[in-house]
Amino acid sequence: MNAQQVAELQGIITNSLRNKLANYNPESKHMPFHTRLLGKDRMALYSFIQSLNTTFGISIFEPVAVYLGSTRFRESLRNQVAGSTISSEASALIERTMNELVAGNTRTNKLEEIERIREVCQSGSPIEVKPVRVDLKLVNEDRQVYLIDLKTAKPNINEFKAYKRTLLEWVAASLYQDPSLQIHTLLAIPYNPYEPKPYERWTINSLIDTDHELMVGKQFWDFLAGSGTYELLLDAFETVGIEMRDEIDARFAELE
Repeated sequence: MNAQQVAELQGIITNSLRNKLANYNPESKHMPFHTRLLGKDRMALYSFIQSLNTTFGISIFEPVAVYLGSTRFRESLRNQVAGSTISSEASALIERTMNELVAGNTRTNKLEEIERIREVCQSGSPIEVKPVRVDLKLVNEDRQVYLIDLKTAKPNINEFKAYKRTLLEWVAASLYQDPSLQIHTLLAIPYNPYEPKPYERWTINSLIDTDHELMVGKQFWDFLAGSGTYELLLDAFETVGIEMRDEIDARFAELE
């Protein structure tokens, strides 16, 4: 990334955080023991961090990801719809696939799953569905499509089940419209909470193909905008934090 792109990236982070601060209204939580122990200033900061963690993906990571993707991909779009129709045979196939994976009768292989769905993507009767909206859609120069769902760092087993079904339904809905489409559906986790150890969640179990269906931390950010992006992004967050420190402190002073 060049100097102008880094400056634009910092601007996106700054505006996202500034909007969060402006619209932040803490819930009224009477915690007298915590407040007496830690003080109002620390409790105000604690409350804001909790709120920020809840919305970090939507308010900050998503706009940053869209911008970074635009530096490398032909299209980089936020909040998209994969489609509203899948075939009845694709629906039945997804159901069988999920049952087998949850039961542990088979291990996931995303490339094979996509091709099996492709074979039946327009077979049977059409079924209207309302799949989860796509957080980030990327299209490269070869017209390969990437539909990406940004997630929190530590999903549980039930969340992974729902995510897996969503990824398969995105494939089915996309291929219903264009059976020849080169489609990739993935989960992206913005950072690895176990670093420097590898990202290992027992809840992934056999559900998620970690080679073709999951990107974590550096792998995800470097995929969006090239090698070194992850480090540049960390530096950008640090720079914004330093530049906005007085502004943040002033906002917290209003909340005490």
